[in-house]
Amino acid sequence: MPEWNKEILMSAPCFVPLRPFISRFESAGFPTLQQCNALLASLQPGVTVHSGKPLHFVSQEYGKLPFEAQYEPRCYLQGEVPTRANNWHDLFNALVWLAFPRAKAAINARHYRALTEVNSPGTHSQRGAVRDTSTLLDESGVLVVYSDVELANLLRNFQWKELFWKRRAQVRSDMGFYLFGHGLYEKSLQPYIGMTGQGLLLPVEQEFFHWGKEHQLKYLDVLVSDYLSSPEHCNSTRELTPVPLLGVPGWAAENENAAYYDNTDYFRTGRHGRRED
Repeated sequence: MPEWNKEILMSAPCFVPLRPFISRFESAGFPTLQQCNALLASLQPGVTVHSGKPLHFVSQEYGKLPFEAQYEPRCYLQGEVPTRANNWHDLFNALVWLAFPRAKAAINARHYRALTEVNSPGTHSQRGAVRDTSTLLDESGVLVVYSDVELANLLRNFQWKELFWKRRAQVRSDMGFYLFGHGLYEKSLQPYIGMTGQGLLLPVEQEFFHWGKEHQLKYLDVLVSDYLSSPEHCNSTRELTPVPLLGVPGWAAENENAAYYDNTDYFRTGRHGRRED
């Protein structure tokens, strides 16, 4: 497991959404459950889940658990997020709750509804697809906002060199990439060629890119929450678009060279089955 290194996390561009909270941890020692709850308590207004319960992080329980004590029901019914000590995956889950509380609550509500809806003919597979998509977004999601639909179409059509190299300046001014999946944050501790996020593409006005980061993140939280609260959205994993993250301008030193984007094993020309790299 990589050691806690606050300075590296504060400098890497992919960790931008979490920086306001990482900055408040001590430089020495892996953040504790108590420190995460202290950050949570400092947020105004307080964070609640969809049931209205206030959120807090609790120690992970083990063994066979009744339905109400399992992760998603426990979170929805009690506002309790099971969190393992000294665990990067769970730390990043907690930090994403802090950065995107409404969006995380919306995902939790989708899981809970899918788990508790009354069985009726033809609904089982649909509920499974909703949960699969919610899980993929929660673990590996990257929020991709854009003010120019041409850029979004290039991304959806896997035109990586055209997008990230030939339109590089426009991507920097009219497109934004914000890691959301806590599993993806964990992978970003040790970036590697092949690391891919699952993009949720959302249009915004060009003005968005002139706002400060705090304003952007709060707006994104509401935008994603509202999007996920509509039942017609995110019912299939194919609604998410693969994004080779180390191709994003500024996210890897190697991508300052045009030839970098000629690696078709990474910058693929189309879907070849879904990978959660």
